Amino acid sequence: MRKHPELAALVLASVAGVAGCSDELLSPVAPVDRPAFAATVETGDQLVLFSNGVPADFAARVAALGGSIRDVMENIGVAVVSDLSSADVAALRAQSGISGVGPDALVALSEPTILSVEQATSAEDPTTAFFYPRQWHLRAIGADKAWAAGKLGSPAIRVAILDTGIDYLHPDLAGRVDLSRSISFVESDDALVDYFFLGRNHVTDLHFHGTHVAATVSSNGLAAAGVTSRVTLMAVKVLGVNGTGFTSDVLAGIEYATDNGAHVINLSLGGAFDRAQNPEAFRAVEQALFYALRRGVLVVAAAGNAATDINGNGTIYETYCESLQVMCVTATGPTAAESINGPWTDVDAFAPYSNFGKFAVSVAAPGGNAGGGVWAGCSQTSLQIPACGTGVFVLGLAGTSQAAPHASGLAALLAEKYGRNGLITRLVISANADDRGARGRDPFYGWGRINVGKALGLGKKWSWD
Repeated sequence: MRKHPELAALVLASVAGVAGCSDELLSPVAPVDRPAFAATVETGDQLVLFSNGVPADFAARVAALGGSIRDVMENIGVAVVSDLSSADVAALRAQSGISGVGPDALVALSEPTILSVEQATSAEDPTTAFFYPRQWHLRAIGADKAWAAGKLGSPAIRVAILDTGIDYLHPDLAGRVDLSRSISFVESDDALVDYFFLGRNHVTDLHFHGTHVAATVSSNGLAAAGVTSRVTLMAVKVLGVNGTGFTSDVLAGIEYATDNGAHVINLSLGGAFDRAQNPEAFRAVEQALFYALRRGVLVVAAAGNAATDINGNGTIYETYCESLQVMCVTATGPTAAESINGPWTDVDAFAPYSNFGKFAVSVAAPGGNAGGGVWAGCSQTSLQIPACGTGVFVLGLAGTSQAAPHASGLAALLAEKYGRNGLITRLVISANADDRGARGRDPFYGWGRINVGKALGLGKKWSWD
């Protein structure tokens, strides 16, 4: 497991500052800008790639150079080592069986815009969830039609949420998260969980992002509905309280989710790095994604919130949508609304913050826009929005991170029929999307905005039969 205990003190100091400014956090805020690409990590961690499996004497080689091994991911052919000088890195790179050694890269959320924080009371089913009247995004994709036909999802289908963790005791998520298959790769969060929420599983969400994403995929429908209401979630924490983490943790999370039965992996993660400066990180990501693909897992990725052309960005790798192994999802949303409960204007408008790309984008899904956000649960263990710990709250967010879990929820419904076959699931989702924008595939909507009913064969259009 990845370990960065040196970050714990910095994170704790940051959280202490955040806890005192809840009034500011409850107001709408602008999206957080990110640099053009992630900086090299200064912890000394290095990604090591192998030519043909892990050499039997790899541990001895690293020890001889004075280094230590943090993790070995044999299935994807990557290891993480630390405590190596520049000369040691060069020496390791030159050894037999080693195809590359390069620095770990930072990963950060493409932070959504917080449009609103609201407290909930309970309801009985998806259509009667307390905040369902304002969930334009579920009706836009026809999720309500699927529910009416009894398509609520199956507990046998598992969606891994690689994110900031999940508040597994939030009423909308209680019983939906399989803790036996969940894991945290963010050791710096563990001390914070033990200090602020003693007794909680370390996968609990100290940010808020992962809980919102998870409840969009699968929710009990008490406060706000999700695309499904019975699908099982796996919390795979790869980002910490501040919404940042390391590429190596994401790699470990992809391998873990694949090996532990996930049908779908949701990557509502953002950021970018320069492939020319850090080719090892790029190759390691590609190997991890290909490992999931070969085993039938559909990886769904958020396009990112930088309004960037993914395919026209030179050597910058936009994580993770530029990889062909993933289903890349852009964001749509209404341009205006008469009230918070609608009616809404142009719910399929392309969101101006969303990244795009002719060869990268697979489909579009609701992510929120000026006329309304995406509504889902707020973590009761959030240290970023402390008010959420005082009751049952939901957040209205806008970002491609909110678009991706709509597609993951649909993929989970299709997995009941197609099993662990991500390629077919992806094909069915794309073939049944509602064409928007330019005719056919375009840089903004891909093959179109997803349609749950059509993909499930309700008002049958196309399926894999």
